[in-house]
Amino acid sequence: MEPSKTLLRLGKRLESKAGKAIADYNMIEDGDTVLVCISGGKDSHTLLSLLMALRERAPIDFRLIAMNLDQKQPGFPAEVLPAYLAQIGIDYRIVEQDTYSVVRAKLPPGKTSCSLCSRLRRGVIYRIAKELGASKIALGHHRDDIVHTLFLNLLFGGRLKAMPPKLVTDDGAHVVIRPLAYCAEADIARYARGMAFPIIPCNLCGAQDNLQREKVRAMMADWDRRFPGRTEAVFSALQHVVPSHLADQSLFDFRGLRPGVELAALAGGDPVFDPPGPVGGWPAPDVLPLRVLS
Repeated sequence: MEPSKTLLRLGKRLESKAGKAIADYNMIEDGDTVLVCISGGKDSHTLLSLLMALRERAPIDFRLIAMNLDQKQPGFPAEVLPAYLAQIGIDYRIVEQDTYSVVRAKLPPGKTSCSLCSRLRRGVIYRIAKELGASKIALGHHRDDIVHTLFLNLLFGGRLKAMPPKLVTDDGAHVVIRPLAYCAEADIARYARGMAFPIIPCNLCGAQDNLQREKVRAMMADWDRRFPGRTEAVFSALQHVVPSHLADQSLFDFRGLRPGVELAALAGGDPVFDPPGPVGGWPAPDVLPLRVLS
């Protein structure tokens, strides 16, 4: 079936956002081999679709290899992704590794398995990237994932930390990129439905509803319903960090601060004297109601 005009417009918007993220953070360079991690979910399907579309008109030449990790989970439809990837004409690798048994053996019943499962997956992905000579590893995390991770670390880990659009792994061997960093989850979900991707849900963990991430997701969804644009505003804040107005002594020399210092070094000086105006494109009220602060 021919895609509708609405779906075409949505696809172009997502391509534009992914292309801008790639350009802003120099995610893909000429001659790169990009290993695209495909789980079978809406995000990774959309990631692969957008990268394939962008490759067609990119001013640089790069190779895409799709990779799926078959974790030997009971009931996993192992035939779905190979058939789909062959149909769309992408080079792909299906890697079989029984991480399911490892997770079940290591964790007691009722415990969430996402953390251990992701670590095991990451190790396999890095190994395959090395074997294939991939210079970049593309993951399907989107803007909402990045914002949710910020609040997870803030509220449960005591750290001001999110998911960066681009990073080098701890061993320095791989560069991980997130081309969907500017894309909203709602748009990705609509696109995936319209494209009728063969979605494979992740039901390895039987306690998904109890995950802290799900609680943060619900919190942000509630904020966005009551105060539209909150997720966009938080993501914009991640791109406009002012170290002199935080408290990390490794990022700013608070001990050496003296009267007469250049205001430029303070990234704006005392905010009490800043004129009111939009923050990240969103208007900031003079006074925040207590229900927002709470």
